[in-house]
Amino acid sequence: MTIGTLLVANRGEIACRIFRTCRDLGITTVAVHSDADADALHVREADLAVRLPGAAPADTYLRGDLVVAAALAAGADAVHPGYGFLSENAAFAAAVQDAGLVWVGPPVKAIELMASKTRAKELMAGAGVPLLAPVDPATAGPGDLPLLLKAASGGGGRGMRIVRELDALPGELLAAAAEAASAFGDGEVFAEPYVERGRHVEVQVMADGHGTVWALGTRDCSLQRRHQKVIEEAPAPALDDALRTRLHDAAVAAARTVGYRGAGTVEFLVSARGRPYFLEMNTRLQVEHPVTEAVFGLDLVALQLRVAEGEPLEPAPPSPSGHAVEARLYAEDPARDWQPQTGVLRTLDVPDTPGLRLDTGYTGGDTIGVHYDPMLAKVIAHAPTRAGAVRLLARALERARIHGPVTNRDLLVTSLRHPDFAAARLDTGFYDRHLDELTAPAPGRDPATAALAAALAAAVRNTTAPGGPAPTRFGAWRNVASGPQRRRYRSEPDGIAYEVAYRTARTGVPEPHDAPGLRVLAVTPGRVTLEAGGVARHFTVTADRDRVYVDTADASYAFTALPRFTDPATHTEPGSLLAPMPGTVVRLAEGLVTGAPVEAGQPLIWLEAMKMEHRILAPASGTLTALHAAPGHQVEVGALLAVVQEDPAAIPVPEETA
Repeated sequence: MTIGTLLVANRGEIACRIFRTCRDLGITTVAVHSDADADALHVREADLAVRLPGAAPADTYLRGDLVVAAALAAGADAVHPGYGFLSENAAFAAAVQDAGLVWVGPPVKAIELMASKTRAKELMAGAGVPLLAPVDPATAGPGDLPLLLKAASGGGGRGMRIVRELDALPGELLAAAAEAASAFGDGEVFAEPYVERGRHVEVQVMADGHGTVWALGTRDCSLQRRHQKVIEEAPAPALDDALRTRLHDAAVAAARTVGYRGAGTVEFLVSARGRPYFLEMNTRLQVEHPVTEAVFGLDLVALQLRVAEGEPLEPAPPSPSGHAVEARLYAEDPARDWQPQTGVLRTLDVPDTPGLRLDTGYTGGDTIGVHYDPMLAKVIAHAPTRAGAVRLLARALERARIHGPVTNRDLLVTSLRHPDFAAARLDTGFYDRHLDELTAPAPGRDPATAALAAALAAAVRNTTAPGGPAPTRFGAWRNVASGPQRRRYRSEPDGIAYEVAYRTARTGVPEPHDAPGLRVLAVTPGRVTLEAGGVARHFTVTADRDRVYVDTADASYAFTALPRFTDPATHTEPGSLLAPMPGTVVRLAEGLVTGAPVEAGQPLIWLEAMKMEHRILAPASGTLTALHAAPGHQVEVGALLAVVQEDPAAIPVPEETA
């Protein structure tokens, strides 16, 4: 049949991306949305929208019955699941088909066979696909370490733990099972050897209902944080032809074994010695599918729809061309344990340049909430060579204007320019080894001068009415009798304070004070040009209440304007544990009650926010004197969770007084 109206059972970036193809094909689009997403971009872009009452995913996007009812109410004749949520749920796929709707995905049986990683590995062994031998946690010994614990169902890094000491194995098994049960409704966990310095390499497959299976090259997705991908590229670099052929053949064998149809991904772990091991098959579209589309010149969503309509693929795919790299832009702070960030995204402006693609579910003015994944966008670059694609992507991210919550933008730029990445020395431990250097202040950053630019722009803004005069230009310092004006700014997110001074001439033009060698060439409320050492640099200044964003050609800064005299801060009780972000308390340490002894660094409280779990650690050894958290509690950022009173005996005594 021909699909006329399609409901996308998803949200955000992937829903918008599917709608884009539907518009090109003349297909009417239907969005579903939670109350939290009532004004989200995917809702605004759809032709029709159906509300799913509630905010939490469990009440909305994970309710297959409500999604099917929405499709019928909107008159849809097909459902596309996107990725995440119900995309690999066999029962949902069956319910869609039972309702007389077309399922834009693989056969229900294929989803069932690949849904459990343990069952999938048994099938792959029979198909001759290379595997890691499983390890029984009950009999594991020192020779089996390190181990990787994984949830049998689901993905995205949930329920995964690396175990390097046998004593830690029982506790990590319990923690992994609890997280898996919470995330996927299935607490089954299995263990396998953890491959040090392994690479995550995957093969995109596309199959029709007429016996054709394409292997659309390789992707490298080794740069990960918390087992979730950050940067992906196609083709996977530094693989010899024999290994590529083996990966392609194994992926096709895996697809044929389960009678696959549609788009899917077969994931492998490649050891430092170049040996591949099957990890899992994702029976859906992947987040990183755009790099494959760029290299092969294909629209994978259009192919999914074509296959769902019963049409055949061509006997062979087109030939690949060039290299593509994708970076996931997250609202998170990599320097602070990857803490997700929330708030209003004031500006999201990525350069529109040939070879670049932006897939996003947000625009400026949208709010980033606590209920969903913190990914804001994917930026994809395609060029004839790997070096060219990497350079294009890094520069585009560097030039992007992103105002609002903290993001991982700077980390993406430094990652792409790191020598190991440039040389394709890739493995899943990249961030474990390099995070400190990647999050350190970049050479050449000059927040003090950026703060001065903010102050000069503010001085003009305060004296210029909207639609006022053109930029004031002048070429030399002025000697004026008035004393300097001072402004204080705190840079975000590092919290460093800067005080800058300027004088205002009788003409109303602000000039820096006590800044030898610095010359102001032009100043308006939104743009300042400063010259130092004969080099002019432009600063774009955007003010939003007490927050000021300053963008230059190679760096971006965020400041909070501070009052001239600071008010006394309200201090919390020593040892207070505050919620670092809004979220839900999912569990407490075993036996954690008021009066219990705790050790420094001991995990006490687990907080879930934006699909990630965060541990709240004891700041010192001592006694828990207050506990305000309980499983299921919703907490706001800064909420008091507990108080630990430090044991004086545990405080080190200076050597000279011992």
